Parts: sequence; C-alpha cells; structure tokens
Amino acid sequence: MNGAMIRIGLLVVLGVAAVVFYAMTFVVQQTQSALVLRFGAVRSVVTAPGLYFKLPAPFEQVTLLDNRILDLDLPAQEIIASDQKRLVVDAFTRYRISDPLRFYQAVNNIPRANSQLASIVNGNVRSVLAEASFTSMVRNDRARLMNRIRDEVNREAARFGMTVVDVRLRRVDLPAANSAAVFQRMQTERQREAAEARALGAQQAQEIRARADRESTVIVAEAQRRSDEIRGQGEGERNRVFAEAFGKDEEFFTFYRSMQAYEASIKAGDTKMVLSPDSPFFRFFNGPNAPRPEGQAAPAAAPAPARP
Repeated sequence: MNGAMIRIGLLVVLGVAAVVFYAMTFVVQQTQSALVLRFGAVRSVVTAPGLYFKLPAPFEQVTLLDNRILDLDLPAQEIIASDQKRLVVDAFTRYRISDPLRFYQAVNNIPRANSQLASIVNGNVRSVLAEASFTSMVRNDRARLMNRIRDEVNREAARFGMTVVDVRLRRVDLPAANSAAVFQRMQTERQREAAEARALGAQQAQEIRARADRESTVIVAEAQRRSDEIRGQGEGERNRVFAEAFGKDEEFFTFYRSMQAYEASIKAGDTKMVLSPDSPFFRFFNGPNAPRPEGQAAPAAAPAPARP
C-alpha cells in the first residue's frame, strides 16, 4: 500500500515538474524571433534559435514574430500620370521584420503592420507615379520607378521596425472604358492601314496588268508584222517559181493550173456549175494533150492568192 502511494506521489511530482518546465521554457525556431514580456513590458528580445527559460504565466509571456520575408498584396488604385492619363495600378510588397522590439512597440502584430505598410506604399506609389508618364511606367523607367518607391517606403517603414525588400508594379493599365476606346482606335487604325495596303496593291496590280497588256499588244503586232513580211517573201518566191515554170513549158504550166482550178472548184456536195460542154474550162477533160481552142490566149502566170 505504501509503495503504491509512493509511486503515485512520484508520478504527481513528475507531472507537476513537467508542467512547470513547460510553463517556464519556450523554443525559438530559426525563422522566428521572440519577445519576452513581463506584465506587458518587454523584458528581453531573443533572435537566436534555441531553448530558453522564462517565468511562468502570468508573470512572463512570449510573443513570437516571423523573421521570413512577408508578402503584402495591395488593392488596385487609380492614379493620374504626368501626361494626364488615368491609370489603374496594381502593386505588391515584400518585407521583413528587421527590429522586433520596435515592430512590437509600433504595430504589435502583423495585421496592423500590413495595414500601416499598405497606407505607406499606396501613398508613395501615388506620389511617385504621378510624376511619371504612362510610357515611362510601362516601358522606359519602370525599374527606376519601383526602386524609388521602395526607397521612399523604406524611409517611412523603418520607424515601424520593418525593412521593405521589394515593391513591384504587377499591372499598370488604363481603366476598362479607356482601354476599350484605345482598342477601338487601334482597330480602326489597323483597318485604315489594311484598306490603304489593299488599295495600293490594287493600283500596282492594275499597273502591272496594263503594262502586260501593252507588251502583249506590241509583241502580237511585231509578230504579225514579221509574219506578213515572211508571207510576202513566200508569195514573191512562189510567183517567181510560177513565172520560171511558165517560161520553160507553157503547155505543162497550163495543164497544172487547170488541174488546180478543177480541184478548187469541183468539190463534193457544194459545187454547182452551169457551163457549155465545149467551154475552154473543160479543155483537159478530153486528155492532157487536148488542143487549145481557137482564139484563146496563152495563160498568164498565176497571180498571188489574196491574203486572208
């Protein structure tokens, strides 16, 4: 019985000792700093990680603060740039707690710190960007403007124990109504340029077509002239041959020309002739050596056929 009571007593003592040990110690992680408060006043600041001792509550309490980089997203706000354009600016900030004691004394906790820092950043964003133009914000001097905003914010945030690591402009844009008008103007301008390009293309096509038609007409006319010259030369040569043939054998030439006349005039299905049987035209129907009718003159050289 006494042994059981002793064991129970030891367990109670160990439990009380564990509770007292737990109440008198606290652990600081590598990403944290701690403030030891005695009756609400700061007794000490702990920045190194490890196990530490304190008086149990309510004599002393510990407030842990995050040493890592914290993010603060700011609501979009409208500003007026130096070129009198209304812009919607969306920014965000990254900061860390650099002085835990001053941070606790100034803002006490992170939500209040975010509220204070948001006011500071918004004010500096508005004042700095109001001196810049829209073009410099989105293209030329954006990095310089963000660095300037960060430096201005740091000067004010130092009194709250915070250090601003970075301030970034996520978006700098025109309001929705202005953007629609700008897009419409850009669309109209692109349509005008497209119409000018099409008109210029049509003009160039017409010029090329006219030049091609002119060159085609010149080529055809030159070819026609050349063909007429060649045809004339051929007809002259033919007449010369006919004349030589007539001079060498008058009777053969007469027979040959009559055969050509028969072939050209007597065709199947479309030839009707009313002539006397003893007409000189049918002389060679009686034979190749048929005598020439009395009073008929010798045939002349065949004339050149008419040009088509």
